[in-house]
Amino acid sequence: MGGRGGNDQSLLTLAGELLNSTVSFLVFSFLDVLDVVLCVVYKLIDYAMEAEWKPCYCSSSNNMITSSDSFMVSVNRGPKIVRLCSTKLQLEDVSDTLYSRHSRVSEFSRKAAVAVAASTSMSVRSPATTSFAVGSNIMEMLKGKIERRLPQPIPLWSDCDCKICNSWSRSTSSTSQLYVHAEGPAGTTTTNEDVLFIHGFISSSTFWTETVFQEFTAETRSRHRLFAVDLLGFGRSPKPADSLYTLREHIEMIEKSVLERYDVRAFHIVAHSLGCIIALAMAVRHPNAVKSLTLLAPPYFPVPRGEEPSQFIMRQVAPRKVWPAIAFGASMACWYEHVSRTICLLICKNHRLWDCLFKFFSGNRMRTFMIEVFMCHTHNAAWHTLHNVICASAEKMESYLETVREKLSCEVRVFHGGNDELLPVDCSYDLAARIPRARVKVFEKKDHVTIIVGQQRAFARELEEIWREAGT
Repeated sequence: MGGRGGNDQSLLTLAGELLNSTVSFLVFSFLDVLDVVLCVVYKLIDYAMEAEWKPCYCSSSNNMITSSDSFMVSVNRGPKIVRLCSTKLQLEDVSDTLYSRHSRVSEFSRKAAVAVAASTSMSVRSPATTSFAVGSNIMEMLKGKIERRLPQPIPLWSDCDCKICNSWSRSTSSTSQLYVHAEGPAGTTTTNEDVLFIHGFISSSTFWTETVFQEFTAETRSRHRLFAVDLLGFGRSPKPADSLYTLREHIEMIEKSVLERYDVRAFHIVAHSLGCIIALAMAVRHPNAVKSLTLLAPPYFPVPRGEEPSQFIMRQVAPRKVWPAIAFGASMACWYEHVSRTICLLICKNHRLWDCLFKFFSGNRMRTFMIEVFMCHTHNAAWHTLHNVICASAEKMESYLETVREKLSCEVRVFHGGNDELLPVDCSYDLAARIPRARVKVFEKKDHVTIIVGQQRAFARELEEIWREAGT
């Protein structure tokens, strides 16, 4: 009887997976077409609203900048971008996933061709690759910097114009600094310790300040300076329309806004999801300053030999499935530039409306800080951060982990939700395998968000214990 029940369960699971795959193929094939249509629609609207259309990544361009200061970048391993940084040129990585995202139909056709070739002993030619890839949108950004064009209006017509999202644009000084929520004793003393909190993707400092910050003991508050940042493009921080939101830009802004501004010389780091990548990069840049690393749901996927790293990571983070729902959302955000812009237009631009609706239907009983956490960003920031931090960091993660293992002696703690459907628990175990001293704790029945939200008091105690151990 038990064997028959097990077989029935296996058949149901197989049928569910088959249904999910079939529906996913149909839905994402439709989204492939819809994204092309929306590309044209947005070009027309952008031109009507702002007298020029916003360049996009729908097609790679082999164009180069042609002006008195013209230059081009020619590389063999992935696209690069030269950014004008005050008086110097700086070379930065830009993820090839911005340019190369195969549609469901083309991917299905390629697999079918491979299958036919395998059965008939025919050979299938791989598509040619370009020696350099400077997309039209990047070209336009660089042209604007070279020609000293007037900056684009802030905010853009499709972005939110509320005080929270645009507080940074009201003064010159705030445009070069991230928003930092700071708590604790003023100044630096030998008894104080500093802690840097880095949020994840489409989030903000509110993820920390409305949860664990509320639960720290009086002793912790008296001895620790707590810094929670809004990453570039999110929350109350600057959202420059011409930024590519690379890992380097995020790190430099944190250094300028926290380490330099508050004279932070040694610090603990607490990071969630995408923030774990930034935390590891910070630790590598400041190996003698980091006292402990606490990583929650790190997006670490060991890249198999022969795989293109950034493309592999994109498929893991955004598997193009309609279920689970969080994977569906991640897939739309990662694979479809114009579909995801539409989502931002409907949700982020109108987050005040959603906030009012939540309060109305909950009778003002429901705390709505999660609205600010997930909805106060621009599409430009989310799109580029997703690709240029999560995907582009694939090749760097191994070197980061090696440096933390070999050159840092700080405490490393890793936490994960047992029910995390976006980033599986294996991410944390695989990371710990690269850093043997790292200790992993899995919270059963917790997911990507409830690993903090809903159990903030317990997690605050965990953090306080980590900081005490690091100080002994």
